[in-house]
Amino acid sequence: MRIKEEFKKSGYFWLPSDPERKIPGTLVITDGGNIELEVIGLFDESIEGLNRVGNGKPELERIIGHIEKHGLVTLDDCFYKNTTVFLGAISKSPVHVKKALIGNAYDDKAIVLFNTFQFSVEGIDEWIGLSGINVERQYEKRTASITYSPLEDISLNLNNGMKLLITFKEALPGSPITTEAKITQKTYFKLVSEQERPPSDFISAAYNITRLLGFAIDKTVCIEQVSATSNAIRQDVNNGKTVPVSISLYYASLPYTKIEPKIDRNGMLFKFEQIREDAERIVNNWFDAYNEIDPALNLYFSAKTGAHEYLESKFLALAQGLETFHRRTSNEKLMNEAFFNELSENLIKQCPEENQKWLSERLKYGNQVGLCRRIKSIIEPFKKFLGNSNQRDELIGSIVDTRNYLTHYDKSLESKAATSGRDLYFLCLKMEAIFQLQLLQVLGFTQAEVKSVFDNSHELQQKLNCRRSA
Repeated sequence: MRIKEEFKKSGYFWLPSDPERKIPGTLVITDGGNIELEVIGLFDESIEGLNRVGNGKPELERIIGHIEKHGLVTLDDCFYKNTTVFLGAISKSPVHVKKALIGNAYDDKAIVLFNTFQFSVEGIDEWIGLSGINVERQYEKRTASITYSPLEDISLNLNNGMKLLITFKEALPGSPITTEAKITQKTYFKLVSEQERPPSDFISAAYNITRLLGFAIDKTVCIEQVSATSNAIRQDVNNGKTVPVSISLYYASLPYTKIEPKIDRNGMLFKFEQIREDAERIVNNWFDAYNEIDPALNLYFSAKTGAHEYLESKFLALAQGLETFHRRTSNEKLMNEAFFNELSENLIKQCPEENQKWLSERLKYGNQVGLCRRIKSIIEPFKKFLGNSNQRDELIGSIVDTRNYLTHYDKSLESKAATSGRDLYFLCLKMEAIFQLQLLQVLGFTQAEVKSVFDNSHELQQKLNCRRSA
């Protein structure tokens, strides 16, 4: 979770089971969604409480607080980070917090449930590319007219029973206006469910959407500005009218990078306008993909987010990801399954009894196709983007030899493998591009649409056109 300004608020905090004992503390939330509460003393300083902490049971589960400027707050999944208590002296106790819900106090038995979950993502405004702001200039008269027309929400029905809205919030200039009149617009995603759901359902869906946006932008982007509402938690606004209370939600969300990405609309893999007419199907295809090829996607994104410190581990993640993708999406085998099973049984019967178990283990995956054939199958629909037949064979051989060398460090493969930093870097770029082409197909892009993406993506072309050193 991207938090551009540190959130640091003082207040009083207590356990929902002991609301009379309020102790002072400071709630701090930093970039990445890291939450820590520092309190003076302990929430339970009785002999039993001290013994419980001393015996290694520092869990607090839920803490309630009242903080400056924001009011009530609920802190969930809490535990003491360390519990050194100085008798007769003031001691501070740092508490780790997994989730902070600002705007409401839940008692110890209340289950947190929401109907809506609104969030923004880095790059969303550039990717959506829609604005209600219009500027008309008359240079000769040195005049300008600025108007704002609110945009209508874009609604997509998700197969998980939720509705995904692309919604727009504006801030208009106040009064009096003297030297500046400012209009701003911010784009958000909003998940809506008629049935109340736990935060984990929304967090999981928001994660998938953030990953989709990152894939489309070709950058690692973070979620930000999360708020939620429940139809059951309402506040009066006027003459008996009520509206749901907006609850700000903080947690350590993924994906996350310390460096905020620079968003270039021209460098995106594809933009929202390219899928707008078919956005509902494409978004649902992405959700379905996570049910089918989740391990492969995680390996791909681990390489994209910089999770691997060394090129070798990044390459291995991409190679494993492509192999896993093929395993999850293809039933391709070396030979007919029935024939292979019959052949295996005959071989085991003819094998000396003391070696039958060994042979059986060897044959267990004997009908699986190798990495070479898997890569060849993966690139088949996109081979026109990967050069001629010789160039494709060279690429496949390089991936296989490098994977085998970096896995086993067999000296006989060293001369064939991409061992220099430059060659390995270029090989990783090509594998990223192959992944991207394959995922476009998973999203539901036709061959013509994939070609259009390729023709309009300078970044994708560069990845596929880089060459190994001689």
